[in-house]
Amino acid sequence: MAAAARFFIRGANSKLSITGIGNGSQSSFGGTLVKLSPSSNSRTKTQRRHAHFTFQPDPERTQYGPTQKMNLFQSVTSALDNTLASDPTAVIFGEDVAFGGVFRCTVGLRDKYGKDRVFNTPLCEQGIVGFGIGAAVAGATAIAEIQFADYIYPAFDQIVNEAAKYRYRSGNLFDCGSLTIRAPWGCVGHGSLYHSQSPEAFFAHCPGIKVVIPRSPVQAKGLLLSCIADQNPCIFFEPKILYRAAVEQVPVEPYTIPLSQADIVQEGSDVTLVAWGTQIHVMREVANMAQEKLGVSCEVIDLQTILPWDVETVCKSVVKTGRLLISHEAPITGGFAAEISSSVQEECFLNLEAPISRVCGYDTPFPHIFEPFYIPDKWKCFDAIKKMINY
Repeated sequence: MAAAARFFIRGANSKLSITGIGNGSQSSFGGTLVKLSPSSNSRTKTQRRHAHFTFQPDPERTQYGPTQKMNLFQSVTSALDNTLASDPTAVIFGEDVAFGGVFRCTVGLRDKYGKDRVFNTPLCEQGIVGFGIGAAVAGATAIAEIQFADYIYPAFDQIVNEAAKYRYRSGNLFDCGSLTIRAPWGCVGHGSLYHSQSPEAFFAHCPGIKVVIPRSPVQAKGLLLSCIADQNPCIFFEPKILYRAAVEQVPVEPYTIPLSQADIVQEGSDVTLVAWGTQIHVMREVANMAQEKLGVSCEVIDLQTILPWDVETVCKSVVKTGRLLISHEAPITGGFAAEISSSVQEECFLNLEAPISRVCGYDTPFPHIFEPFYIPDKWKCFDAIKKMINY
């Protein structure tokens, strides 16, 4: 039903009129596309929203050879291209991947490698993942794309009950470790409740899979290639707001970045800031604000791998700083920040100078026009730092 609704909206005997963006023209499906009526009494001009963060590129990495300017989706394409070129068993499949995908991450790959290796699937997420499990068990390197992370839920049973447990239930006789599932993830500025979710915590509760989220083009390519090479099923969430906003010099040749190893993005001595994906760039801004306005030195850690996560790096930092702030876009209740907080409290209780702070999304569906109030922006995080320092 959800897939059909995504395809088109059409009434049996009537046309549906919705205000939105555009000039009010009708769709060929018999329904009205989302438009903005010029005669509307509400605002008739769309206002471009400013991003809640500023992307900060990492220093150029020359140890992997020549680099090329790429945004995040191009770095994903480069990783997939490297994989198809070096691994004749590799296949890429999902909704619309044959023409490049809605975010253009697979553009040109079908023409280069053929329709037998890059191909479309029906709008059926459980079918996409189920096919990927079978292909991986049969010996292929299977790379599945779920068009949005919000639509991964129909495939939840296949991921959690089949992919994650395949090796365990067979006593290591069989496995689908060569399966990688990619999905655009996180808020984008206008995605509302069905195109903005961050579902990593759902999968962090499931032994047998790995969950990875990059912060930048360089990290995206290296971590994706590590996921593809890893002998466990991996879910690779890609921050969709960074697809074009994040640009770096990315190595052209294949390289890998270790999984389950957090990256200390910025060293500090007073507060540990932990995040992943887009939120890392918020934390970087917060760290600068804390230094300038409060004289507080913040250590920023990119977790990178949600499952299994790097407990040691985070705890070592908290032992040094005595304070911990964790931030993510997903709702606060049951979010992965709670797991980090609990683990650090158990390991570092006597080192804590203040209660651990979580700055996360609210326990509501992801809103549309109220997104700026929902997201854990730099001001919320800065306020949390002040409270910890003054505790």
